[in-house]
Amino acid sequence: MKPVAFGSEPFEDGYVNGDETSPAEEAVSKHIADNKGVVKFGWVKGVLVRCMLNIWGVMLFIRLTWIVGHAGIGLSLVVIGTATVVTTITGLSTSAITTNGFVRGGGAYYLISRSLGPEFGGAIGLIFAFANAVAVAMYVVGFAETVRDLLVEHNALMIDEMSDIRIIGTITIVALFGISVAGMEWEAKAQIVLLGILLISIVNFTVGTFIPAHDKRAKGFFNYQSEIFSENFGPDFREGETFFTVFAIFFPAATGILAGANISGDLADPQLAIPKGTLLAIVITTIVYAGAAISTGSCIVRDATGNLTDAIIPGTLTNCTKAACKLGFNFSSCATNKCSYGLMNDFQVMTLVSGFGPLVTAGIFSATLSSALASLVSAPKIFQALCKDNIYPGLHVFSVGYGKNNEPLRGYVLTFFIGLGFILIAELNVIAPIISNFFLASYALINFSVFHASLAKSPGWRPAFRYYNMWTSLIGAILCCGVMFVINWWAALLTNVIVLALYIYVTYKKPDVNWGSSTQALTYLSALQHAIRLTGVEDHVKNFRPQCLLMTGAPTSRPALLHLVHAFTKNVGLVVCGHVHTGPRRQALKEISTDQAKYQRWLIKNKMKAFYAPVYAEDLREGTQFLLQAVGLGRMRPNTLVFGFKKDWHQALMKDVENYINTIHDAFDYQYGVVVIRLKEGFNISHLQAHEELCASQEKSAHPKDVVVNLEHSDADSSKPSSKSVSETNSPAVSQDQKDEEDDGKASTQPLLKKEAKGPSVPLNVTDQKLLQASSRFQKKQGKGTIDVWWLFDDGGLTLLIPYLLTTKKKWKDCKIRVFIGGKINRIDHDRRTMATLLSKFRIDFSDITVLGDMNTKPSKDNIAAFEEMIEPFRLHEDDKEQEASEKMKEEEPWRITDNELEIYRMKTYRQIRLNELLRENSGTANLIVMSLPVARKGAVSSALYMAWIETLSKDLPPILLVRGNHQSVLTFYS
Repeated sequence: MKPVAFGSEPFEDGYVNGDETSPAEEAVSKHIADNKGVVKFGWVKGVLVRCMLNIWGVMLFIRLTWIVGHAGIGLSLVVIGTATVVTTITGLSTSAITTNGFVRGGGAYYLISRSLGPEFGGAIGLIFAFANAVAVAMYVVGFAETVRDLLVEHNALMIDEMSDIRIIGTITIVALFGISVAGMEWEAKAQIVLLGILLISIVNFTVGTFIPAHDKRAKGFFNYQSEIFSENFGPDFREGETFFTVFAIFFPAATGILAGANISGDLADPQLAIPKGTLLAIVITTIVYAGAAISTGSCIVRDATGNLTDAIIPGTLTNCTKAACKLGFNFSSCATNKCSYGLMNDFQVMTLVSGFGPLVTAGIFSATLSSALASLVSAPKIFQALCKDNIYPGLHVFSVGYGKNNEPLRGYVLTFFIGLGFILIAELNVIAPIISNFFLASYALINFSVFHASLAKSPGWRPAFRYYNMWTSLIGAILCCGVMFVINWWAALLTNVIVLALYIYVTYKKPDVNWGSSTQALTYLSALQHAIRLTGVEDHVKNFRPQCLLMTGAPTSRPALLHLVHAFTKNVGLVVCGHVHTGPRRQALKEISTDQAKYQRWLIKNKMKAFYAPVYAEDLREGTQFLLQAVGLGRMRPNTLVFGFKKDWHQALMKDVENYINTIHDAFDYQYGVVVIRLKEGFNISHLQAHEELCASQEKSAHPKDVVVNLEHSDADSSKPSSKSVSETNSPAVSQDQKDEEDDGKASTQPLLKKEAKGPSVPLNVTDQKLLQASSRFQKKQGKGTIDVWWLFDDGGLTLLIPYLLTTKKKWKDCKIRVFIGGKINRIDHDRRTMATLLSKFRIDFSDITVLGDMNTKPSKDNIAAFEEMIEPFRLHEDDKEQEASEKMKEEEPWRITDNELEIYRMKTYRQIRLNELLRENSGTANLIVMSLPVARKGAVSSALYMAWIETLSKDLPPILLVRGNHQSVLTFYS
């Protein structure tokens, strides 16, 4: 670090006296890699040349004349124009994407994946790389067939026609493989040479159309003639050909527009090169194709015999009206007999027209070899980029690059063998349309990417290239899909099935990548719009759903609590996991920033449809108040506070107990319902996670290969030393005596239930074993048990709604709902019928209704004595003290139970004790108990007495939910 000059003061942003780099320079240095020594191409050599070579394929020399013969000049221009419209829109879309930030290697895959996300990108990347690999074989076979035809013409076949294609094709792909492996610089030089040959061939053909050649007239070539132009302007479809079949044959010629984008990683400035090179290549090649179509249609008749004897002797003109007749030749015999010359019959007619025929053959060689070479280079580059992103984990071996240019040599070898395999087949008539459809699928998704990104209105979507339109791009995507079916409907269906299958696979695997795709942006926009729209709609009882603020602390610490709540909110309502951090502010805030992402990932990984919401506060009550007021957005906000029973209340500081009880009252003040959940074994397994972590570190140092305790649903990081979290120490869900039990059981030799066969076992006491089992009990199928509902008073219906929602879930669907209500002994049947009628109107299925007529009976003396023994440490006993002393103690410790209070609420106390007796008698074997939560009047009942009531009511029972709605009706009779 540079020393600061004496007397200088650093600026607030950290720069001293301007000696450091500016913020702009630092930003640029972060994003621009050091390319020293790496070969990079400009827009001409890197994009323009490649695109022109790929678009000018053999179609220009071998098939264009046949298309003009069938479709005529007019429709041929429509065919070329339609293809150009598709490619131009795609070129504009490609330009928009490439100028919206830095572009790295990967071509179409990179563009689509970074725009639409890994699902579409991964699907297209794989099939596009494969299509380029097979395209190598297509172009090489086209070259081999031309060479084979020359051998046949000179009677020089080596073995037979098919074998000669294989031999020539194999030799050719080996030579091309050598050029590509030698490096991009050599490949670029080869492309320049091939382009030169191709341009000379085109010039040679153009010049040939002006050279008078009377010896060629018998074969249908008459130079430029208005009669021929007029005759060839309209269509003359034969042998079942139509406009669409002709278009399907031509369109593959236009699929080379991504040749430059495919090597985006090797371009010096992709943002400049790709738009400029691609669009200029489309313009130039379209002009040449259109010019060639007009030239051939103006110079060559559709049918010619090639016989000089068909020349018309002056004065013997018959009723022949064809253009050839007017020009001195009668080819009327072609109407009945198959002729060998003319636009319709001679694929090599451009060789006939050209000034020097062998140059056109050289042009065909140049077009096929350049296209093959471009595909041979493109496929590995795309494949390497796909493998680097680890979308398909098994293919990561092909991501390795070699040399200063990071050449994908393994990808070259793979592409070589794929190409060689298809060359040896030597029959590509079936696979060719599939490849064209693969290219078109890529084009469609590039266009859709631009439309999608524009629709999402993400601030990050701001291309430097302005000449695009979202609706034009959408039209382009639709055109590409339409062209797919025009070319070959079954190939289009197959392509869509493959893309869909790969999309589903990647979606299921959920790769851990975040590219800021437009899918994310549109999801956000859609969620925002729906949230705002929902806010303008008033609440209705029919649409009520429990939306829970669940005080879990760290979600990994109390999995059973989270699983139970998630069971009745999944796909129904919102769950927010509240976590109150306390302690030193700086450390707590640092933990919050790290925990936010960690625990949200944990929730997603464990398929919990919940949000994690940490806050910093002085204590639990203050933190819960923050969450009650601030959590949620519009209608998407909690309406029910859920937390675990404070099992350690009789050992905890009474200040914390008062905070706990006041939190319940706060929830009612904010119009929330309240659910208190008690599990006999407790919820908190954080001490077991800490135990696991300690043992793991010890075992790692002593026995690196041994495996130690495996706690389900634990998170090793959750127990790191940190600032005290109220949700972990004073939360209602906390089980402090679990920690005490852990300490008590350290000398125990009881083995842990879950351990690996190898390695020493980690001893856990019986209590911890039960806690560990209980932590996963709500993940299991509950079987044919019961959910017992003790509906003691009407709180709006939440006590009934939660059990109903549970029975709609897969794990709870076999459980029956049993309803228990209070009543009078002399009208039990009447109360049962009334309740049955009410439940049927609520459309809630139940298996049984029990009316408890003895609810108000005095409980047993033993249970009363147990209750009095429990509250003894919390009593004031003011009758045994001086009045002044008792008043002072009451003021200092308001939580204490006075003798007067105990007498006033004696009947309420007996009721809680009696209810526990009835619960154990009637619901001791239930899977779950849902019961109305007794609520004491705020400030009237001491904290110790209220906690004793809840303790007594819920002890020694199956899992129990103490529910109290906010008296807002959540059930309705009416649909």
